[in-house]
Amino acid sequence: MPSTTSCPENGLASSSPAKPRYACQRCTNCCRWPGFVKLTDSDISAISNFLGLSEIDFIQEFTRLRPRRDGLALTDQPDGACIFLHGRDCRIQPVKPIQCSGFPNEWNFSGWREVCEAIEV
Repeated sequence: MPSTTSCPENGLASSSPAKPRYACQRCTNCCRWPGFVKLTDSDISAISNFLGLSEIDFIQEFTRLRPRRDGLALTDQPDGACIFLHGRDCRIQPVKPIQCSGFPNEWNFSGWREVCEAIEV
């Protein structure tokens, strides 16, 4: 039976199926996928504080300008993995960027199910 979700446009409920939700298994495959981890101002503040760095020092050491020059992203390791990935552990797990914490439920990429070990809940 389809679940009922609210429709913000008209305030009525619809009977469309709810989008599945996934529980991260911390496989770290998304941390190894090529691309950009976009940073918000709050990400920069939280991560720099967590690492005991000033925001300027954090930016200079761990970020790069995005191609469209519209913000900052985390730098990568030489193999393309996130700079904060060490083995199968995220060095900044308690304060990881919003983009990271939203994967795969808030956003994902084409082919993500082939590499991600998240389980449907």
